[in-house]
Amino acid sequence: MIFDFLGDKQKAVISMAHIGAMPGSPLYDADGGMEKLVENVLSDIEKLQAGGVDAIMFGNENDRPYLMKATTESVAAMTNIVTAAKPVLKVPFGVNYLWDPAASVAIAAATGASFVREIFTGVFASDMGVWAPDCATPLRMRRNLGCDNMKLLFNINAEFAHSLDQRPIGLRAKSAVFSSLADAILVSGPITGQPVEGSDLRDVVDEIDGAVPVFANTGVNIDNVDDVMSVASGCIIGTHFKVDGDTWNPVDSDRVKRFMDKVDGLR
Repeated sequence: MIFDFLGDKQKAVISMAHIGAMPGSPLYDADGGMEKLVENVLSDIEKLQAGGVDAIMFGNENDRPYLMKATTESVAAMTNIVTAAKPVLKVPFGVNYLWDPAASVAIAAATGASFVREIFTGVFASDMGVWAPDCATPLRMRRNLGCDNMKLLFNINAEFAHSLDQRPIGLRAKSAVFSSLADAILVSGPITGQPVEGSDLRDVVDEIDGAVPVFANTGVNIDNVDDVMSVASGCIIGTHFKVDGDTWNPVDSDRVKRFMDKVDGLR
């Protein structure tokens, strides 16, 4: 079992519900407004659930360039959108506000999410500048809000960034579990939609040694999922489920179905 909210699944697929650019961000569609954002995410959720994914994670990938500290209006907007989508959800859900761990936990607590994904530990040189997350604050927030059952998924090697920590990735992952109470470790490629380095994934799995689940966080597709699932507890997938495999397109029902059919044959 990976997590209680996933039942008895030994391998899991968490799919992304990418929210369109929200109020205040450069790509926000003011004419479509919040109504359009909700409409689009509901359409994607319908296709993802019909295809048989195990869980859904809401993310604000379209809020480029990304913030290290969420704005009040974007937290309010994301909370509103997730709340509007809850009535149609048939699978567990999580949230990820890029790249603010405290905002992610706050939105998750307000909406009743089962899990959060974020960069909680490490120091990175990134497109957004020097990136040094504060792990203690969101974990204390989770405790103070009475959300101890909310799982925190630690993305150990950030996209759009290079770690300034010279320790091997496996040791960084093991340390995050020991010192920072990670509930799961995620291993990423260099950019959204690009595959995880296989040796990184194996090194992390070996170092963690079953202490917590390990997921491939980016770049999983129908051609490499068998290799990924032979090593990891599961994957988080967004880009491959989109029309033409383009991160910014809507979800493609056929891609989801073909992928999940293959995954079901592996578990």
